Amino acid sequence: MNQSCKVSAFLAKHGVTAAGGSIDVLTRAMLADMESGLEKDPSGLPLEKAGMEPSLEMIPTWTKLPDSVPQNEPVIVIDAGGTNFRSCLVKFDSKGNPEITNLEKCGMPGIKKELSKEEFFDAIAENLDHLKNMSSRIGFCFSYAMKITKDGDGQVISFSKEIKAKEVIGSLVGKSLSDALVKRGWNRPEKIILLNDTAAALLAGASTAVDGRDYSSYIGFILGTGMNAAYMERTIPKVSVENDSPQIVVCESGKFNKLPRCSFDVEIDSKTNTPGLYVFEKMCSGAYLGPVSSLALKTAAKEGLFSEKTAQEILALEDFGLIDMDKFLHGPKDSGTLLGRIANSGTDSDMDTMYRILDAFVDRSARLAAANLSAAVIKSGEGHSPSRPVCILCEGTTFLKTHNLQKRVEAYLHTYLTMEKGLYWNIVSMDNAITLGAAVAGLT
Repeated sequence: MNQSCKVSAFLAKHGVTAAGGSIDVLTRAMLADMESGLEKDPSGLPLEKAGMEPSLEMIPTWTKLPDSVPQNEPVIVIDAGGTNFRSCLVKFDSKGNPEITNLEKCGMPGIKKELSKEEFFDAIAENLDHLKNMSSRIGFCFSYAMKITKDGDGQVISFSKEIKAKEVIGSLVGKSLSDALVKRGWNRPEKIILLNDTAAALLAGASTAVDGRDYSSYIGFILGTGMNAAYMERTIPKVSVENDSPQIVVCESGKFNKLPRCSFDVEIDSKTNTPGLYVFEKMCSGAYLGPVSSLALKTAAKEGLFSEKTAQEILALEDFGLIDMDKFLHGPKDSGTLLGRIANSGTDSDMDTMYRILDAFVDRSARLAAANLSAAVIKSGEGHSPSRPVCILCEGTTFLKTHNLQKRVEAYLHTYLTMEKGLYWNIVSMDNAITLGAAVAGLT
């Protein structure tokens, strides 16, 4: 049998081809869930217990695009992401140019072990000691599901990305951090504004409308350790909002659950801290692409897709991560990488088989990302004019660095949104987007 056909048969047998899915079908399913999530909050039940109620949180942020950003006023910025915790001081000069100083990075609290509520916020406060009382305002990008209050605080709904801090769920992040800072001798902050990384990306994207560019709407999209999207929405029935001026809504896209999963997804999901939840995120984000692909490669070795020697070496591997997978896809002939060493010691067929299997998961991630972005663009109601497209600011190393992923997302969007739907969009990126978006939020 032709090796390409053999790999396709293997992937189809385990549901990978079906899980990739038609972008149109995935987009329509996500649009239906978005509409439902705007009408009522989801139950939060794991997949096996969930019905057709919404899985997407569709969280109102009460944040609109600012007319301008305060100048020459410092703001403390916190970025609590999937792996790293970053903090710094930001100031915009009289021309709106940002200056970032006092930047420090450390591990995200709750990654290594379970923390109580007090331990969690004490750890965050300790990480901010180098910024003590440098500003009375804090823009806090907290990249986990939370309900945003009208005064800008955030109540934690759930954790993803393997954060271990169950006692924090239900807490108000701004209030809890403010109390922890006062315990460490700080003046109580005048204002702590909570926002999601996708909302921060969206706000940063709005600042790119310069040099003759004009956008009809904005989307913030993150595909890194986790994945999520935010867009501008006018009508939110569950909180009785219907305005001419739209506000930012955070979708919590990683929770979407109305799509088929492959056998590898199901097995990896069962080993996580949140089985049955965040199933969309676990199919395409950086924290899970490696483990799912690793399981697929080892299954292929067991099922005879590789020569005996190569199969034994694959089965002897510890589970590899996205970085190892990506190094191989970028340079399959490089024998200095973990997977390249195995592939180059085997047959040409072994190398091609390894490449095809790993690349299939990159392509699936691109398809899922394209469906997520397509749904956000369509739901925004904008993008009908080629001279005023929807601005999509994309962040995350998985999106920006993974071999061919961004190119494929753009190709799928062009085919589906522009050629089929007549909608126009523009993907942009910028340095320090999350930091600058959080700074804007903290100052307005």
